[in-house]
Amino acid sequence: MIKNNRLTVEEYRQNFNDIHPPFETKDAAMVEANRCLFCYDAPCIKACPTSINIPKFIKQITTENIKGSAHTIFLSNIMGAGCSKVCPVEKLCEGSCVYNLMHEEPIHIAKLQRYSTETAMANGWQLFKRKENTGKKVAVIGAGPAGLSCAHMLAREGVDVSIFEKEKKGGGLMTYGIAAYKVTPQFCEDEVNYITGIGGITIEYEKEWGKNIFLEDLQSKFDAVYVAIGVGLARQLNIPGENLEGVEDAIDFIYRLRSGGYSNVPVGDKVAVIGMGMTAIDAATQAKRLGAKEVTMLYRRTEEEMPCTDVELAIAKLDGCKIIWLAAPAEILGEQGKVTALKVSKMALGAPDASGRKSPVATGEEFVLDVDMVIKAAGQTAFETLVTKAALANNSGKISVAEKSVTNIPGVFAGGDCVNGGKEVVDAVQAGKDGAEAILHFLNGKN
Repeated sequence: MIKNNRLTVEEYRQNFNDIHPPFETKDAAMVEANRCLFCYDAPCIKACPTSINIPKFIKQITTENIKGSAHTIFLSNIMGAGCSKVCPVEKLCEGSCVYNLMHEEPIHIAKLQRYSTETAMANGWQLFKRKENTGKKVAVIGAGPAGLSCAHMLAREGVDVSIFEKEKKGGGLMTYGIAAYKVTPQFCEDEVNYITGIGGITIEYEKEWGKNIFLEDLQSKFDAVYVAIGVGLARQLNIPGENLEGVEDAIDFIYRLRSGGYSNVPVGDKVAVIGMGMTAIDAATQAKRLGAKEVTMLYRRTEEEMPCTDVELAIAKLDGCKIIWLAAPAEILGEQGKVTALKVSKMALGAPDASGRKSPVATGEEFVLDVDMVIKAAGQTAFETLVTKAALANNSGKISVAEKSVTNIPGVFAGGDCVNGGKEVVDAVQAGKDGAEAILHFLNGKN
């Protein structure tokens, strides 16, 4: 049965409490910071898409220079606070820590990064001084990580930036698309306010490209335009029964949970989640934490090919989610327009496909799961119609760029998920930096 308000206020609070709590004391942070070996040519820096000087910021913590430590982080990643909560550090900086080679616990880099950046935000330290106004104006479409990163770097250089965001709040995926126990909407709002606090950045909300703002209008009013619209169209399963009541897109499910409050989001007794990426994990674990009795995740390949990390998978397992490997949805069954079961095809692995992973092949065997809710988390597709109509060169909706951010239209740049098809938040931040660099080069070359 799909219903909301299944748990008490206290149960919701416990279920959605911070999954990665911060250091409780200054001494705890100091002890951890002093474990760092401060490697020369540190592998953790190379593993960070934004190239944060990790040994330096940790060394600054050991000398109690927290403001300097935060500056080192924000210099490379203005969303360093948010990234410290949501980055899959086990496959990035912490996964590259030399302590792993010694079979010891890696330095808790993310936790230390959170310590410095949250201290800076809590104290309102604006660590960058805006340069003299250049008189140049840039429009940014999208207030997600790529757009905010680009805007901040441009503002630092004295450029005025206007961001146009379709939602009622900024932050993009951070605000609307990530599990609530990783990062809260309030934190996301605080981070957006901190980033725009440098000055020279304005955000106009409920401004959606193709509806109430248009590329050609922005081109006529601004010296350059940066497109950072992300991806957001859920990939459909294209199977019978997909339109039954009780079938949801994972993105919509997480969006409602993030924007409407836990008790307002209905969830089934027996939920099936299709997919094994980060969004699938977030949807499955949150369904369980909302009060679902059973949550079963289905993935058409094996654990070896799964896109999520081992750490994320462990979270789902600890929450009691069941996993069925080599299983693909064949048909969603229902009665009176509502989901009652899911017919599943057993799969086997064949030859590698374009992704390099072995492709799943149906064996002809099927089984039926008793479910009342199906959450689709089979990935997202780009806004192909939108970018094609704007005459932006693209590959199946992914905007084509040269030199990282330059599109086929002069003065129009793009970056983040709308270019790469969907990566981590930290990759989007770096894309924003690349975009700002390209825009500055373009602006300086104008007459």
